[in-house]
Amino acid sequence: MAKTTPDIPVPDLTGKLAVVTGASDGVGLGLATRLAAAGAEVVMPVRNPRKGEAALATIRRQHPGAELSLRELDLSSLASVAAVADQLTEEGRPIHLLVNNAGVMTPPDRQTTKDGFELQFGTNHLGHFALVARLLPLLRAGKARVTSQISIAANQHSINWDDLQWERKYNGNGAYSQSKIAFGLFGLELERRSRDGGWGITSNLSHPGVTPTNLLAARPEVGRSRDTTLGRFIRALSARGILFGTVGSALLPALYAATSPSAEGGRLYGPSGLGHLSGPPAEQKLYSRLRSEDDARRIWKVSEDLVGCHFPTV
Repeated sequence: MAKTTPDIPVPDLTGKLAVVTGASDGVGLGLATRLAAAGAEVVMPVRNPRKGEAALATIRRQHPGAELSLRELDLSSLASVAAVADQLTEEGRPIHLLVNNAGVMTPPDRQTTKDGFELQFGTNHLGHFALVARLLPLLRAGKARVTSQISIAANQHSINWDDLQWERKYNGNGAYSQSKIAFGLFGLELERRSRDGGWGITSNLSHPGVTPTNLLAARPEVGRSRDTTLGRFIRALSARGILFGTVGSALLPALYAATSPSAEGGRLYGPSGLGHLSGPPAEQKLYSRLRSEDDARRIWKVSEDLVGCHFPTV
């Protein structure tokens, strides 16, 4: 028998504008649903408009009064990031919540973004880095909480400083870990720079544990024609309530980090169960690879140079 999915309360978000990347399915769709149910107006930037429309319909069936809208966003294209940021800037609405949730995981062969970056580093980290940089005035206006979704993979491998784009020898797992380490370092450095510069933004990290989402499913666009063996294994155990979480439980750490009055900047929130694979959300110790402020400043500077977006100097 499947175990009961944990849950958490969400405060009233009426009047708040929330932006959730990767909200067309899986954890992102669950997050958008919960935020809308709490009264937030939710902007859903999605790569696939057809999937986005289906996600809107799914949320509205559950919450007919939900305030939702789609924007097109391909995080593997800096031009697309700039376009959606320009659109939101023209609309001029302060952003109160930003959940950087979208991602891609372990293509079997090295692929690149439209700008020539290794696909995972370019999408998971650099795309979100550029998005936050371009939305910074709206985030400051809304005194936003920015929650960046990393992974337990950020507790593995390291940043390949001598070959950030994995051009010499590609390792899919290593490149995925690097993208999440870099993204985690960015989220923590954003908190420090906001605090030192008086930006008014709170930035923290979350991770979903392990759950059967589309990250390990068949994805022809990244060269994966069928579900991975690991993905099938996770799905089988999750369905039996063994060890791994469900989409319903996996979204809770990000939901808590983004909305709870008790969640703080510069912290990591994840599942509290065995191995932090599933269970109710709770703060957990920062991974060793995320603790170096020198590494955080270094990846920040490298990222600014790569994407051509620069934050204010603190």
